[in-house]
Amino acid sequence: MKKTLSVLLSLALVVTMAAGCSGGTTTSSEDSDVIKIGVFQPLTGANAAGGELEVEGVELANQLRPEVLGKKVELVIADNKSDKAEATTAAARLIEKDKVVAILGSWGSSLSIAAGDVVKTNQIPAVALSATNPQVTAGNDYYFRVCFLDPFQGTVMANYASKKLNAKKVAIIQEVSNDYSVGLAKFFTDSFVKLTGDPNAIVATGNYNTGDQDFNGILTNIKAANPDVIFAPGNFTESALIIKQARALGITAPFIGGDTWETNEFITVGGADVEGAVMSTFFDDTNPLTEAGKTFVAEYKKAYPDRANIAAVTALGYDGYMMTLDAIERAGSADPVAIRDALAETKDFEGATGMITIDANGDATKNEAIIKTVKDGKFTYLDSVTVD
Repeated sequence: MKKTLSVLLSLALVVTMAAGCSGGTTTSSEDSDVIKIGVFQPLTGANAAGGELEVEGVELANQLRPEVLGKKVELVIADNKSDKAEATTAAARLIEKDKVVAILGSWGSSLSIAAGDVVKTNQIPAVALSATNPQVTAGNDYYFRVCFLDPFQGTVMANYASKKLNAKKVAIIQEVSNDYSVGLAKFFTDSFVKLTGDPNAIVATGNYNTGDQDFNGILTNIKAANPDVIFAPGNFTESALIIKQARALGITAPFIGGDTWETNEFITVGGADVEGAVMSTFFDDTNPLTEAGKTFVAEYKKAYPDRANIAAVTALGYDGYMMTLDAIERAGSADPVAIRDALAETKDFEGATGMITIDANGDATKNEAIIKTVKDGKFTYLDSVTVD
């Protein structure tokens, strides 16, 4: 009898171990009443303000649509600490420990790129919200995005410098530790040189690292080059400090940049010196492009009645969540591979930031950008630009 009981217990143990070992990092959402979605963002460190804005949009979307397939959607938020190494760890933790079926984020192309191999190896789909560098999705069947790309954004701002500001000579200031900044500077340069027909149209280039605070050496060289415009894509804090120090040196050339400038910190750090700064971005709450955009604005203002502006990346956070739930619903399953396949087939999804169709590279096909300026201490709509 004891021998029989021992055999039965051994068999039960084998079955239990087999059940626990099967599937590697696969989730239990198929058998659970909860579907977990990871939110992968910098909530501390240099990029924290951007990450918080994206989380705000994701959380609002979750409040408005808290269920899919009859199951509750639970957000699991991970802080990647604005650090590339931590980004890899945070993504792995979401997959292995928290068993998420999809991941949203991250603010910052470098952070998204750092997590790319993790999501690909574990076959967990990720949706970048505002990460615009092409390398985020390149060669990765499990990474998608809801924003436009830097080649488009660089072309938009080169056109603005050439056609709106009549610039012939431009200086570039780039954050060399940031893939977003380096990529956008390159695409701007290529486009501006082509527009002007002048291989020497970029008259000066200054390089700095994330966290730098003294830019006087770079700016002294740029002042000597006397550019018509300065293109300075980079993190909001450093960019605001660059503009403040440029004005203190007597540099009067207009500053233009990219979507990362659109945070309140850019204005609070830069103060009056960033008045007139111009940037490309994804969304304007005074000119929503779709009915979904109007709904988003109305719901945001209900939730945050004291906010003067809605950041474009908040709208992208909202879109990333809603598009992911749309994919889960179309897949009819919380299986990560099925969700990935449905994301890849996304066509004419109506988002707050516009219509979204995912192309063969996992990128959102968009051809319209918003141009904003800082006016009276607020981000203010200037124009809507289409580039074919």
